[in-house]
Amino acid sequence: MFRNRKGWPMLRLAIAIVVVLIGNMIGQVRLNQWNGAFFDAVEKRDASAFFHQLLVFLVIVAALLALVVGQTWLQERLKIRLRQRLTQVLLDLWLKPNRAYQLGFMGEASRQPDQRLQEDCRLFSELSTELGVGMLQAFLLLVSFIGVLWALSGTTTFVISGNEISIPGYMVWVAIGYAGIGSGLTWLVGRPLIRLNTLRYAREADLRFALVRVNESSESVSLYNGENDERRSLDEFVEAVLKATRRLSGALARLTWITSGYGWVAIVVPIIAAAPGYFSGRLSFGGMMMVVGAFNQVQAALRYFVDNFPKIADWRSAVLRVATFRQAAIDLEEVTAQNGKIDIQPHPKGWLSFEGVSIALSDGSILIEDATAEIQPGERVLIMGESGAGKSTLFRAISGLWPWGSGTIRIPPGNEMMFLPQRPYLPLGTLRAALSYPASPETFGDADIRGALERCGLGEFLDMLDKHERWDKTLSLGQQQRVAFARVLLHKPRWVFMDEATSALDEENQASMLSLFDEELKGATVMSIGHRPGLEEFHTRTLHIRKTEEGAILLPKPRLHRAGHPRKKWLGGFRRRFRKLKPENA
Repeated sequence: MFRNRKGWPMLRLAIAIVVVLIGNMIGQVRLNQWNGAFFDAVEKRDASAFFHQLLVFLVIVAALLALVVGQTWLQERLKIRLRQRLTQVLLDLWLKPNRAYQLGFMGEASRQPDQRLQEDCRLFSELSTELGVGMLQAFLLLVSFIGVLWALSGTTTFVISGNEISIPGYMVWVAIGYAGIGSGLTWLVGRPLIRLNTLRYAREADLRFALVRVNESSESVSLYNGENDERRSLDEFVEAVLKATRRLSGALARLTWITSGYGWVAIVVPIIAAAPGYFSGRLSFGGMMMVVGAFNQVQAALRYFVDNFPKIADWRSAVLRVATFRQAAIDLEEVTAQNGKIDIQPHPKGWLSFEGVSIALSDGSILIEDATAEIQPGERVLIMGESGAGKSTLFRAISGLWPWGSGTIRIPPGNEMMFLPQRPYLPLGTLRAALSYPASPETFGDADIRGALERCGLGEFLDMLDKHERWDKTLSLGQQQRVAFARVLLHKPRWVFMDEATSALDEENQASMLSLFDEELKGATVMSIGHRPGLEEFHTRTLHIRKTEEGAILLPKPRLHRAGHPRKKWLGGFRRRFRKLKPENA
């Protein structure tokens, strides 16, 4: 988090907090001294000294109040800086090329990235700051008052069986012993809280994921009348959360016996411990109150662990979830290397080639065996094969999303390629941003964006370019696929890879979208995966993925060469079919 000097703002805030805490401790020592003088004035019934000490008290409290306000402000700023930097570090790890997708195969450690990047980062930042500042404050309290308490308590003598036993700094040892007993019992009783908090956060994340999934799929759920089934499923997630929470609440209740009992008994422990000195006449009433005040400050420092153990357990759980997620992102390269990795290299001629490529599943089993082929600029290649043969996985391997396997894939320059999945990604924001993605909306002129929208049959949305919507919900899948083609038209890639990119389009719209590669994008190389009618006529070459006992293999599929321009033949065939379906009075 401190690389490239990006941690300096946090470090400056931490130094400022230390300075404020030291000032606060000086004020606390002065307040304890005032405590003795004030009660001595009360004991002597000295009105003049009494009112003077009240004025001193106001000055001390005003200074302490200013320091506490400053500490609170600095502490909150540190929480913000810490969360900002931690989130940046994790986002950098998560959003490295292809990593967000590949982390989905890393098991439990990489699950629920949304919670780890939002809730766990928040808890980590807030609790780290609160516990860190609290621990430092407790340490400074201990350093400031342990000497005061040692000096005030002096040497206490006890007579046991006729033998005198002298204990220097008697009150210090009482405070340490009492805090030690409380801390030990707190650790023994509260230790399960770490595991139970971790379990609760995991179950909460599962419930939130299930709720989001039902919300995102609400249309399909309703069409299937699946509300009752979803309710049963969600009830199971809710019950898992409640079960984890019940176990946590039981552990907290058991810990409360220790923490609350410790706090109540601590009220009388310093008075009982200081009583021998007061009754012997060695301590005045004001002196005893100074001893009690110093004891309470030392005790507050030593009991920090007791008072904050539930919060420490909560912090430890957040740390564990953030750390395991970070480690999963770091370990991904090692896991990929162990299972074998497809070598992605630039093609010396800017072509696309497969050289002995085998594609494996993440568990190491072979999906496609020894694929070898070469695709030159300007070709239109259709990949066909039965469902489950590995067509989409080959598509992901070309993009670098799927690293598992062996062999070499040589690819064109990255800035010349664009991939069109079956369901396009539409980012949150305006339609203009969705059309420009992944470039910024300012990259393309207004005329270009409007032209692309009209060319792809989306002219009715021209007045909504700058409207903020959930466009993945507002637009049908067919409209979303046409947005993807408008995006291609704006970016003008030389290599386009399509995975069922026209599956939701009717034949007329499919023809219109594919005609982009005969007109505006003439000369672009196209590699497609699909089964729609008309696709094979559009492509100049077909590769077939066929399953065998050893794994799927990639084979060229012979095709009939028809006379005439392939585009004209393909479009002409479509127009003839369309005229047959068209009503006579249309």
